[in-house]
Amino acid sequence: MEIIDAIILGIIQGLTEFLPVSSSGHLEIGKALLGDDSMPEESLMVTVVLHFATALSTIVVFRKDIADILRGLFQFKWNSETIFSMKIILSMIPAAFVGLFFEEQLELLFGGNLLFVGFMLLITALLLWLADKAKNTEKPVSYANAFVIGFAQAIALLPGISRSGATISTSVLLGNDKTKAARFSFLMVVPLILGKIAKDLLFGDLSNTTMELTPLLAGFIAAFVAGFAACTWMIQLVRKSKLSYFAVYCFIVGLIAIIYEYSNV
Repeated sequence: MEIIDAIILGIIQGLTEFLPVSSSGHLEIGKALLGDDSMPEESLMVTVVLHFATALSTIVVFRKDIADILRGLFQFKWNSETIFSMKIILSMIPAAFVGLFFEEQLELLFGGNLLFVGFMLLITALLLWLADKAKNTEKPVSYANAFVIGFAQAIALLPGISRSGATISTSVLLGNDKTKAARFSFLMVVPLILGKIAKDLLFGDLSNTTMELTPLLAGFIAAFVAGFAACTWMIQLVRKSKLSYFAVYCFIVGLIAIIYEYSNV
C-alpha cells in the first residue's frame, strides 16, 4: 500500500468513525477504489490500525468523562461511575465473543467485497430510519439495554454495518435518550478496540504482515487527526440531527456499491 493511499484511508476512517455511516464499509469501498489487492488478513489489519487511531482520538475528546469514570472507580464504591463501567463491560461481551471465536470468518469479509458491503449499508439505512421514527426520551441505558446494545455492536463487526449507527439506533429503539445513547456508543468501543490491539500484539497478528510500517503510520496519524477534528464537531451533529439524513446517505452509498460491483462482474 502506498503512503498516499494510507493517508486517504486514514482520513476516511477518521471522518466516518463518528457518523452512523459505517467507517469499515467506507474503508472497504475506499480500498477497492484505490485498487487495494492485499490479502484479507492485511486488509483487516489496516482496518484495525485505523480504528485504533480513532479510538485514541475518542479518548482525547472524552478525556474528562473517562477521568471522572476512573476517579469514581478508584473510590471503590458502588457509585454512578462504577455502574456505568459495569454497563460498558456488559456491552463488550457479545463483540468480544464474536471477535475471539469468529475472527477468521470475519477476515474473509474484509477483502473488498463491495456487494456484501452495499447490502450491509442498506441494513444500516433501515436501522437509522427506524430509530428516527422513535420518540426521544430521558431514559438512561439500563443493564439489559447495555447487553442488547452489545449484540448490535457485535453485528457491526461486519463491514457495512455502522457500529455507531447500530448501537445508537438500537439504544434509541429501546427507548433511551439520544444524547445518552450517543455518549454510551462512543465510549463503549474504546476498551474493545484497545483489547483487540493488545490481542494482536500478544499473538503476533500484526508482526506477521509483510506490509511496510511507514504507510501504516501515515494512515494512523491521518485517522487520528481527522478523527479528533471530526469528533469535536460531528458528535453534536449525530446527537441533534435527524438520523433519517444518514439513512438516506447509507442507502445511496449502498446502492452505488452494489451497482459498482455488478458492473465490474
